[in-house]
Amino acid sequence: MNLFDLTGKIAIVTGSSRGIGKAIAEALAAHGAKVVISSRKQDACDEVAAALNAEHGDGTAIAVAASISNKAALQNLIDQTRAQFGRIDILVCNAASNPYYGPMAGISDEQFRKILDNNVIANHWLISMAAPDMLERGDGSIIIVSSIGGLTSSTSIGAYNISKAADFQLARNLAAEFGPNGVRVNCIAPGLVRTDFAKALWENPDTLKAVTRSTPLRRIGEPHEIAGAAVYLASPASTFMTGQAMIVDGGSTIGVGL
Repeated sequence: MNLFDLTGKIAIVTGSSRGIGKAIAEALAAHGAKVVISSRKQDACDEVAAALNAEHGDGTAIAVAASISNKAALQNLIDQTRAQFGRIDILVCNAASNPYYGPMAGISDEQFRKILDNNVIANHWLISMAAPDMLERGDGSIIIVSSIGGLTSSTSIGAYNISKAADFQLARNLAAEFGPNGVRVNCIAPGLVRTDFAKALWENPDTLKAVTRSTPLRRIGEPHEIAGAAVYLASPASTFMTGQAMIVDGGSTIGVGL
């Protein structure tokens, strides 16, 4: 058995028109999965889906735009996937928001609610919509892209870190609920990765220097370096793993010691 073979599997990846989500979608398709590309803008989704179809054959990918803040749009994403592919085997909740940088004392209620709504509640919605078929079949893998921020503190992205800590617990709780039916729920916890989403951090020379100085690999990550973790969690290689968080951070959470 090829432990990483995803042939015939159907995967939804949110926030997959760029960055980590796009890299995950590309890697899943490369291992045989059919992939639903989703982000807020249809044209951006269409572009990624077209590239995957050109590389792996027509029918590899479809594009369904959906804002994670819109419950009806997320339901449409699930419905369109079932209509065109028949089922959902893999769900990757990657899309997230972070509209505020600064100390917690300065965040508005609206900004805090947006972070919690988009990074936690939207994941709950989407998983609740996708899980019933998986539970009935007794098979499926749900992956939440969290962050090492959920394990540490920050004076600039504290609210985001709070939401990512909540995602770890969401995965643990759902793993306990879904486990008897053979459905697994895990998180990936990336460190700082060179994406547009994290640009405010790595574009700042002082922040970049501070992060890389205390990271054993002495650099930040690239989107494709997170994708392998998603392939593992989606594949037969990880069938005895659930409720866990895979940390992929170049070693930053262990530091470099003295």
